Amino acid sequence: MIELSPVPDAAPGRVDVVRAEAAARDLLEALGADIRDEGLRDTPRRVAAAYAELLTPEPFDMTTFPNDEGYDELVVVRDIPFNSLCMHHLLPFHGVATVAYIPGDRIIGLSKLARVVELFARDLQVQERLTTQVAAWLEERLRPKGVGVVLEAEHMCMSVRGVQKPGARTVTSALRGVVREDARTRSEFLALAEGGRNG
Repeated sequence: MIELSPVPDAAPGRVDVVRAEAAARDLLEALGADIRDEGLRDTPRRVAAAYAELLTPEPFDMTTFPNDEGYDELVVVRDIPFNSLCMHHLLPFHGVATVAYIPGDRIIGLSKLARVVELFARDLQVQERLTTQVAAWLEERLRPKGVGVVLEAEHMCMSVRGVQKPGARTVTSALRGVVREDARTRSEFLALAEGGRNG
């Protein structure tokens, strides 16, 4: 077993909670809210704490193991729930991820696939970038023969404002290595990912 160094992108404390609380107070006042109201008095603190939680990924060690059995088929974890924040409106989007890889010399602890999704989801995001970040991170850190990532999410910026179409889902994918280049493997992965969304 190899313990790699903690994920550098997961440094805690990047949210300035004091400034965020002051900004939340200013925003509430700009929206016409009376922050002296008992129900709103503590809202700026709560808002700052909520954003700090949503934007602070938990650090983790990427535990890998030798691929002693020479496993060279897809390893797929699907229906990984995630929440993120749209960088354009600061409204949430949420959904499920399917993450797969074909091992090279090493395999990864399965829970770490979910942790990688969480690592990049806890940021101001667009779904397209989130999808490619997960794939690129796994490709770089694990050196697999191939990687596949599919995200399906509902965006509150589309459900509760603008076009106002609740229930509409956006699907994005990122394919690397043999998952992209080999038609049979690509079809197998996409069928497994689709089965997860429909099953």
